[in-house]
Amino acid sequence: MNSSEFLKQINSYYALSEDTISAMMAICSEDQYKKNELLLESGSMARYYYFIQSGLIGYYTTDEEGNSIYKIFFEENSFVASTSAIIKNEPSDFNIIALEDCKVIKYPVKAYRELLEKHHDLALFHIRYLEKNWVVKKEPLEVSLKYETAKQRYCLLLENKSLHNRLKQNQIASYLGITPTQLSRIKKEIN
Repeated sequence: MNSSEFLKQINSYYALSEDTISAMMAICSEDQYKKNELLLESGSMARYYYFIQSGLIGYYTTDEEGNSIYKIFFEENSFVASTSAIIKNEPSDFNIIALEDCKVIKYPVKAYRELLEKHHDLALFHIRYLEKNWVVKKEPLEVSLKYETAKQRYCLLLENKSLHNRLKQNQIASYLGITPTQLSRIKKEIN
């Protein structure tokens, strides 16, 4: 298993001891998912945390008509999980889907949570990760949904060209909370 980028990302939040790294790697395994394959289905218990080595993953729910409503997308070198479902120990309200063929490192929730109890440095990594990605990074997105237009939000998404170019138009429209027709109008205005 090539774990160098995985450990580099963890250590960017908090440096782990060799003992903690050994314990962490002992619970990790590699897996692959084909495009459109679910890593987690809504209504199921979240059993794993994932680290994306290659590929693109979407995190979505469905409305009453069966339309996908994307909350967020994850590119390479990102950690993915149904965090809320794990914390509440309840089935996930969200699906996690491979939008491209993906290669991941996965580690079981139960074993990881046990390691958090035993390894202070791993707990500090986890806290710092949650603070940065689920508080600091997420807050501007929540505010933008309330105060910015879809056009403004689309322009922000355009700034991340690598992500934008990997998404289908219906995924972008869903993420922005608009229809594909509205997205086409916005794109015409910008061009």
